[in-house]
Amino acid sequence: MGVEVIAYPFLFIAVYFEAFVLVTLLSKPARAARARASGAETPTVAVIVPCYNEEETVAGTCDSLLALDYPKDKLEIILVDDGSTDGTRETMARFAGNSQMRIIRKENGGKHTAVNAGIAATSAEFVGCLDADSFVESGALREIIPCFAEPRVAAVTAAMSVHKPSNLLLHMQNAEYIFGITLRHALATVDGLYVTPGPFSFYRRSVLEELGGFRKGHNTEDMEMALRIQRAGYGIENAVRARVYTKAPHTIGKLVKQRTRWTTGFIRNVLGEYRDLIGSRRHHALGMLILPLAVTAIVSGITLFFLAIGTSVRNALTALEIREGIPLSYVLTPHPSFDLFYFPASLFLFLAALTVLLSFAFIVIGKYVSKTPGRLGLGLVSYLFLYGLIVPLWLVRSVSDVVLGIHRSWR
Repeated sequence: MGVEVIAYPFLFIAVYFEAFVLVTLLSKPARAARARASGAETPTVAVIVPCYNEEETVAGTCDSLLALDYPKDKLEIILVDDGSTDGTRETMARFAGNSQMRIIRKENGGKHTAVNAGIAATSAEFVGCLDADSFVESGALREIIPCFAEPRVAAVTAAMSVHKPSNLLLHMQNAEYIFGITLRHALATVDGLYVTPGPFSFYRRSVLEELGGFRKGHNTEDMEMALRIQRAGYGIENAVRARVYTKAPHTIGKLVKQRTRWTTGFIRNVLGEYRDLIGSRRHHALGMLILPLAVTAIVSGITLFFLAIGTSVRNALTALEIREGIPLSYVLTPHPSFDLFYFPASLFLFLAALTVLLSFAFIVIGKYVSKTPGRLGLGLVSYLFLYGLIVPLWLVRSVSDVVLGIHRSWR
């Protein structure tokens, strides 16, 4: 019972947040965003592709950009080689003769310097970024541009999913990414977005210049920029049908390393330079709800993880003590009968089940509103059985890195 008392508040918070997201999805602004038509306006646009050792994927990224449904004279694609040491330069050279392409080569300085180099090389009204391991659908840009209709909108995010998931870990991430589609769609309607992901986020160029361009941001420059945009009083929108597919880590080790970078970046940005946003009434839902709950989610993930370990060890020891007085023949005899009367129903189990069911619902909703193709069966199964086991690995590592002052390299 003591363990449940500690866990109850975190489950209530999780259910509260999911209820908030559900209500927000039904709100008038969210419904209007879903009904927004793709635009006919075609302002000048530049897409910057920062590259470091991306010889295997950058060609596919470029091909998807060249296939965008957008006037060629209004779309510029800028490839920035950030000091690659593999065959990235040679792969880029294949596109040197294309009138839409511009290739920039520079010494390695990090992704933020590569993006800034691309911004300096264009005069386009809107500037987008696309990671060199991501691919866009042809109509994505026409879904994004209408989101800039209001002058206060400084950035627009797309709808991400995993490119061709081929194992259970990738299917799990695909379900998580589609869950993220629902969250970004809902949070954008309440000015609650605090990250503009690398795959196909767009920015109003004038705002980027006003804010001084990208910074390293603890290796999460897209999060740092989003927080800076929010602090300056601008808004971040979401184009829920602007589909983009990204390569995801295919091993647990690589996934934990990636998410450790994301989580430590969040902690260091939000609890460091941007801690004034937490609890800020001027920033409405972002300051009063989203950021506090995001910090709480890290604490709850670690707490529930250690509570689960402690409970499992205690139950195992209790079972061993009980088994000592029971004949082995009885233990090995199957007992197939099951009576629902003895099922350990409790409010704790109800809240846990409700949290999982709502998560599944948001994954299905995300797929529906974004019209993302593919099946969700393996994604839902792997999300149910794997996600909760893997998340604590990067949460514990991230918090320990921040506490101990450990700074890990990007790669």
